Amino acid sequence: MANKTAYLDAPGTPLRIGDSEIPIPGPDDIVVKNHAIAINPVDNMISTTGLGPTSWPIVLGSDLAGSVHAVGANLTRFKPGDRVIGFAQWLIRRTPADGAFSLYTRLPAGNAAILPDGISYTDGAVLGMAIGTAVSGLNEEKCLGLPFPSLTPAQTGGVLVVYGASSSIGSMATQLATASGIRVIAIASPANFELCRQCGATDTFSYKHPTVVDEVVAAVGSDTFVGIFESISSSASYKISLAILEKLGGGRMACSPPGPTTLPGNVKAEMMIAMGEHSIPVFEHFVTQALESGQLKCQPPPLVVGNGLESLQTALETLQAGVSGRKMVVTL
Repeated sequence: MANKTAYLDAPGTPLRIGDSEIPIPGPDDIVVKNHAIAINPVDNMISTTGLGPTSWPIVLGSDLAGSVHAVGANLTRFKPGDRVIGFAQWLIRRTPADGAFSLYTRLPAGNAAILPDGISYTDGAVLGMAIGTAVSGLNEEKCLGLPFPSLTPAQTGGVLVVYGASSSIGSMATQLATASGIRVIAIASPANFELCRQCGATDTFSYKHPTVVDEVVAAVGSDTFVGIFESISSSASYKISLAILEKLGGGRMACSPPGPTTLPGNVKAEMMIAMGEHSIPVFEHFVTQALESGQLKCQPPPLVVGNGLESLQTALETLQAGVSGRKMVVTL
């Protein structure tokens, strides 16, 4: 049995398909035979800029869905043949065996969940990294410090603003916050308002509208404002988010690096990082049951670019050209 892997030999170069060994799981790892791989903006960013890695070649990819090939000695939650989704940890481990751009990938069992039979690998592949990042921003105490999602949420009276709510991370944040009993106000493109509502947003506003700040502030109403989840984290989005925070008297914002260059004194901005163990309880105790019940949806919908590792290069180029309301997926 052989493995094939898409290597990035240097930034700005096309992916190279080559032979590799099938990974061996550590005691708390699983090895997955990938059936679908999703592409994230961080993959495109690193492939073009080289920011992050210190040695080459590297194997990109964090999102996968497939069948369990092997399990570590300490594990009882998975067995060979199980259908799973997962969040590969190459950004932390920095080894080729841990990147998703491969036929077989190793990942920590705590960052994987059983994929119900009624959900395709193609749909399931969009979930992994979005879960890890959204949980960091929503639930880590240094960020927004909100309750973890529940299969039986009780309304808290809190309201969260999600900027970029139709993006992969934004749509996941909307779903997980809703499952925490938080009301979500979505800021997105009007073309994606329905997607935001499907994820649980009660109000949707266009970032293009000149009065969006006042509209969002009015929608918060008398509920307890718990902060802003910034999934876009650009200078243009920060301008709107910080204006909302200022009008609401300050508060917390979870964002991605780099953060705003300047902050009002009553605003706390923290970086959400899709790493570490913070998302393990969600993968282990929420994801599978929520997918089975329909509480958690595979959003945004996948856009299948092609089949085979050779299609990953096309997926990166398609993402770089600009995609809204969809997530690039390659099937295997």
